[in-house]
Amino acid sequence: MVDTELIVTLAKTLIAVSWADGELTPDEITNMKETLGRIPDLPARQWMAVEMYIDSPVDDAERARLVAELQQLVTTPENKALVFQALDDMLAWTDEMAPEEQQALEEVKAAIESGNSGSLSRLSRLFRGRSSSQPAPANGPNREEHLDDFITNRVYYAASRRIERGEAALDLPDAQLRKLSLAGGMMAKVAGANPQVTDEELAVMTGALRNHWQLSQDEALFVVDVSLSQLSSELDDFRLASEFARVTGYEERGQFIDLLFVIANADGGITEQEIEEISTLSNVLSLSGQRFYEAKRKAQVV
Repeated sequence: MVDTELIVTLAKTLIAVSWADGELTPDEITNMKETLGRIPDLPARQWMAVEMYIDSPVDDAERARLVAELQQLVTTPENKALVFQALDDMLAWTDEMAPEEQQALEEVKAAIESGNSGSLSRLSRLFRGRSSSQPAPANGPNREEHLDDFITNRVYYAASRRIERGEAALDLPDAQLRKLSLAGGMMAKVAGANPQVTDEELAVMTGALRNHWQLSQDEALFVVDVSLSQLSSELDDFRLASEFARVTGYEERGQFIDLLFVIANADGGITEQEIEEISTLSNVLSLSGQRFYEAKRKAQVV
């Protein structure tokens, strides 16, 4: 029988090792997916938990926590063999493994081989700057505490991570940042309905955040930048719009659809793809067909 918890934790650890050199390649992601392929019908929530580690770099302390969790799950010789095979398979996915990755991989192997979580404190790469007498940080950073945000409001999750890392200083209530992140995600979806997001669309998005939600220029630029950065994550229309509908009234949602048409028209014309995207969002926002066509007429779309 497949040990789902072991396989999922192993996949997270493989990603953590792959991040040791500061980047994650498509081949490394493929390697992780093949590992997860051992689990039939993997629940969506567990897949999203793994995807969190693909989303952004894993530092030493968080990697150490994952290794400690993996150690606890390796309870049989068969489990150990499975883990070592997966770690060895990483070497087959690249012509030349970066020294940082190689060192991290060997240290993970040493930790699993020892079967003693106390030995983790002696692994230099995993515990840079710690003395050997200090305990292993099994309770290190855990992004999965924010899994619900990652699933329901990806832009908010990304914005929060940037703020935590000191990359931005926003003086906004948490509830407002959540709402703006939902709005930003939907604006990004409309702007990205065409392959190229234009400077005109960027300007309208930034201006809308300033004028409709009284943000400063820096705050508006931050929300727009984070929102657009998440387009590659396949932002979910349903989750964005349904969450936005939950925290807004009908009139505000109607005005927001008006705004989406303005963004779509910013580069001098509205395409069928943009209309389809706005229509999808309008439906999830529970706006009537009449309100959608009213917004469409305002934008002078025939």
